[in-house]
Amino acid sequence: MMQMRARSRQPTSARGAALLLVLWLVLLLAGLVAGYALTARVESLQGNGMARSLLAREAARAGVEYAAARMLEQDPSRRWAVDGRQYRFDFDGVPVTLNVRDEAGKIDLNTASLDLISQLFQTLGEPREAADQLAGAVVDWRDPDNLTQPGGGAEDADYLAAGLTWGAKDAPFESVAELEQVLGMRPDLFAAAAPHLTVFTGQPLPDVNFADAVVRKAMGAPEKTDPIDPAAPPLPGSGTYSIESRARLTNGRSVRLSVVLRMGGSGLPGSTYTTLHWQTGGVAP
Repeated sequence: MMQMRARSRQPTSARGAALLLVLWLVLLLAGLVAGYALTARVESLQGNGMARSLLAREAARAGVEYAAARMLEQDPSRRWAVDGRQYRFDFDGVPVTLNVRDEAGKIDLNTASLDLISQLFQTLGEPREAADQLAGAVVDWRDPDNLTQPGGGAEDADYLAAGLTWGAKDAPFESVAELEQVLGMRPDLFAAAAPHLTVFTGQPLPDVNFADAVVRKAMGAPEKTDPIDPAAPPLPGSGTYSIESRARLTNGRSVRLSVVLRMGGSGLPGSTYTTLHWQTGGVAP
């Protein structure tokens, strides 16, 4: 009798084990399907994000090309002004905002006097003594000798004492961004000063006709009191311009291009300008 009961329980146990195995297989397959679905969803979102970024980037690039074309207009009434005023145009449904500034209205890091550089820093809120010290460090960075400026500055020993592995370059600035490496330059002061600086004019003084309010104040020039007349033909520019082009999609994603172009051929067939600086910045929604 006991042997018969054991035999009758064996098929039931086998069926239970098989059912449990099936349940585990179902759970495993469900997990695999969920994993694949999540991966596909992530890849889809990434693909859509990349597509939106590409669209915004190309719209901003189209803005640069459009601005360059307007700067090359022979008709003064169609040529854009280079005083930083905003222009807008639509690229395939994407709104693009642009402004153009003449580099001649900025302070050249390689040729401006120590006093003008100091006045710029003071205009941006830096105390006079600190501004003089920092301006001296700027001049020490670009001049070829290892002598500190009489009013203060920074040469190799000063960088070493500050724990910096580099010293004064003793050569001209190649870009405005290089100013961040000068001893004493803070990120907030650099961010405030950079829009008013250039390395592309080679002039000791900015052209006051194209200088903004900050540069005019640093130069000691009077403020502009007359409102801008949008109907007046723009002044002929120097031919070297900084252009900011921002494209914004409806979902809030935007791309900003900051470029410096010198109008005129670069030697390449069909070229109408030479690119001196190109920087891309993007902001996700």
